[in-house]
Amino acid sequence: MTQTLLLLPGDGIGPEVIEQAVRVAEKVAPDLALEEGLIGGISYDQLGTPLSDETLEKAKASSAVLLGAVGGPKWSDVARDKRPEAGLLNIRKGLDTYANLRPALCFSALADASALKRELVEGLDIMIVRELVGGVYFGQPKGIETLPDGTRRGFDNAEYTTPEIHRITRVAFDIAKGRGNYDRKWGGVCSVEKSNVMDSGLLWKEEVQAIYDAELKDMGVPLHHMLADACAMQLVREPKGFDVILADNLFGDILSDEASMLTGSIGMLPSASLSDAGKPGLYEPVHGSAPDIAGQGKANPFAAILSLEMALRWSLGRIEAADEVTRAVSTALEKGARTGDLGGDFTTAQMGDAVLAEL
Repeated sequence: MTQTLLLLPGDGIGPEVIEQAVRVAEKVAPDLALEEGLIGGISYDQLGTPLSDETLEKAKASSAVLLGAVGGPKWSDVARDKRPEAGLLNIRKGLDTYANLRPALCFSALADASALKRELVEGLDIMIVRELVGGVYFGQPKGIETLPDGTRRGFDNAEYTTPEIHRITRVAFDIAKGRGNYDRKWGGVCSVEKSNVMDSGLLWKEEVQAIYDAELKDMGVPLHHMLADACAMQLVREPKGFDVILADNLFGDILSDEASMLTGSIGMLPSASLSDAGKPGLYEPVHGSAPDIAGQGKANPFAAILSLEMALRWSLGRIEAADEVTRAVSTALEKGARTGDLGGDFTTAQMGDAVLAEL
């Protein structure tokens, strides 16, 4: 059966980094069928919507989706529901990709590129499991209104339900079980929230504990609870103490971006957004569209290439090919492949060349 990878290059540097990921895909999985669609600002410009029904149906029918980036100042005055970011939120919701996996892996060759000292980050390997289709980004009501006295009021509703919390918790424990890093200070699963000030955070903590006690404790995976602000502090104080961090949509977003700088550059971080078994996953670099360098050949494509690696591993079942990509990226870095974000002068295409040379 032919597997299909849907490419959604998007905006800004998205097309440039996806181009390099495609070169790698054609090398390690030449039988993989590649299709392309529109999302984000370019979709709005051409179709009047940041995500068309046709693109969403293509995504649902694919084996996996590889996305570049969306957004940019060009669309800052567009109505919120038509902005490029709405396309990203809508495809996540449409595919029900509720489990966002964001690895923070520090390649040995980049330990000195981190904002922290080498001894704090060398060998770093954290997996952040972020709930992706609930919480404050999707809760209703939300909006901006003008009160009778002329004061403006903005509001967002942070909400979660028991089933939403339970299903993402199961994913975190399955991943932690496979990793087996129980000897770390917060080894196993560390669930983070703001239960001290937020009712939705208190529910999160109580329900994570409830499903652990009822269903997951016998797995032998330790569970820790931590306030999100304390987790942010510990990520820069003792990052290698973490294994799997479980977080809601908002805190998972913030903490994974913080963790990106432990690895040397946000240009190195991939992500996977998964639904239930048998449904396509959505794979994308953590970085944004970087419109200030778009079209200049300066973008680091390694996050996109590693997002392809995650697609090969998690959705396409091509473990050997995924391992090949990981090894090639690591060796290319060891041999000095660096774009500007890593202190080098390689172009985007030269970074792709460096990986292909190692495959």
